[in-house]
Amino acid sequence: MIRIFLPLITLLILLSGCSDKKNEQNETPKPETRPLTFASDEAFLDFIQQAHINYMWDGAEKTSGLAPERMHIDGNYPENDADVITTGGSGFGIAGLVVGIERGFIPRTDGVARLHRIVDYLAKADRFHGIWPHWIHGPTGKVKPFGLKDNGGDLVESAFLMQGLLCVREYFKDGSENEKQLATKIDGLWREMEWNWYLNGKDVLYWHWSPEYGWEMNFPLEGYNECLITYILAASSPTHPISASAYHNGWARGGAIRSSAVAYGLPLILKHNGAEEYGGPLFWAHYSYIGLNPKGLKDQYADYWEVNTNQARINYNYCKQNPKGFQGYGENCWGLTASYSVNGYSAHMPVKNDLGVITPTAALSSFPYTPEESMKALKHFYVELGDSIWGKYGFYDAFSIQDNWYPQRYLAIDQLTIAPMIENHRSGLLWNLFMGAPEIQKGLQNLGFEFLNN
Repeated sequence: MIRIFLPLITLLILLSGCSDKKNEQNETPKPETRPLTFASDEAFLDFIQQAHINYMWDGAEKTSGLAPERMHIDGNYPENDADVITTGGSGFGIAGLVVGIERGFIPRTDGVARLHRIVDYLAKADRFHGIWPHWIHGPTGKVKPFGLKDNGGDLVESAFLMQGLLCVREYFKDGSENEKQLATKIDGLWREMEWNWYLNGKDVLYWHWSPEYGWEMNFPLEGYNECLITYILAASSPTHPISASAYHNGWARGGAIRSSAVAYGLPLILKHNGAEEYGGPLFWAHYSYIGLNPKGLKDQYADYWEVNTNQARINYNYCKQNPKGFQGYGENCWGLTASYSVNGYSAHMPVKNDLGVITPTAALSSFPYTPEESMKALKHFYVELGDSIWGKYGFYDAFSIQDNWYPQRYLAIDQLTIAPMIENHRSGLLWNLFMGAPEIQKGLQNLGFEFLNN
């Protein structure tokens, strides 16, 4: 196996903050290139964010403006996937568009025009009691089944989508007349989501409903995993809310969600579904927290900043110790989460499902929790491994040095959390927007949360 390392002087230039003329003029390099000098770490993060936002901007499905489920480096898609939109990944991407507009990567008028197109499309696309499916056929807006019986509403993916849309609403609600109209359209979609329908007459939310198969998927949302945002939004709905009892009896399992497990000296606090001893894949600390601010977020079960920080640090410590001896793992090369894998898609996590595969989004979307460890990983990925894992839309989804496996593939749900979570680390922009929504504050209060009031 051949590993390509850039000369040491290149690494020193990047880490020292030396600049070239282009960066001194505050111009951001084109993301499809891979410049090796930046004026500062801040300029470097600008570049990284813009590159990953471009998956949603330049790489969007043409009719909808939304995120394609997956993509290969040459712009082609796997067979039969050319027109497949992912709703959850699009929610992360929509949040990223706000970041791009705020940082000047995307002209404000162009960004607003794109968001109008997205929202108009979503208003006409298939919905099931106001809830979108997991996948949508881009050209038609019709549901594309995610599985045999998964051809209806997907409550969790729709929650990720609305989380991003509410950030947009809050960002533009006091803007120009055109921007206010955008906010009003989003508010209409939000009000049409029938969260209480997805209780299935019980005291717990269900992930799926299909007009053809009803509740046959039979997937109640019980914690802890990536689905906390679903309960927050459902309790916050101004038109179709759920009661607090569904959160406490369903999600929190009547209090049984609490954990006494300790890994690498850090308590897990909450039981991670299917990964009770070392924590699950790291996307559990990302997807619900694109807008939901875990800082200061507490209820009778947990301090959610501690929950997420501990999970990220356990993941880091595990990779650093590398008990299975996989080549490449270390303090600068870490991050286990769900992604492509050597033998198909897999939810990588410490101990239980460690296959020697590192997924860049795991470390990079953890910037708020592990800023120093994430920055070290970012520089290692970019400088030392960039020849193998960097492409037009940023880092490829996953790689394995152990197996000399460097697929040139992108996956929206991994790609599009990177820029938003880095932004929350840098400025708290999306956290401030989402947590500023009055319905969200009321919903959190109804569920018994303490939270930072921005």
